[in-house]
Amino acid sequence: MENLETIKLGLKPIKTKEQYQAYLKIIDSLVDCAEDSPEEETLELVSILVEDYESKHYAIEAPDPIEAIKIKIEEEGIKRKDLAQYFGSSSRVSEVLNRKRPLTLEMMRKLHEGLGISAKTLLGV
Repeated sequence: MENLETIKLGLKPIKTKEQYQAYLKIIDSLVDCAEDSPEEETLELVSILVEDYESKHYAIEAPDPIEAIKIKIEEEGIKRKDLAQYFGSSSRVSEVLNRKRPLTLEMMRKLHEGLGISAKTLLGV
């Protein structure tokens, strides 16, 4: 691997896939560096450039509100019957999750407060 100063001097915004791949290799080589070291500073700089490139070229869209709820309950091991407190009843849980009834603002508020699902995601923005 090149020396740190050479890497730092050569850092610039990523424009091509080849640059992106090269920066990923730099990250891989520095990932286990010591805290507060020159290597860590270089790792942070390269990571910022990679993150910027990825946000432009590999953007991940947020899931739709119903998918977000399903992901959350699967991650947390929540049973559908336990969602009644957010939806009003067990039948309402089923209707909403099966897309037969839309989420109301009150449901969104309760889901945001109770499960920590982003309000933006619940609103679908």
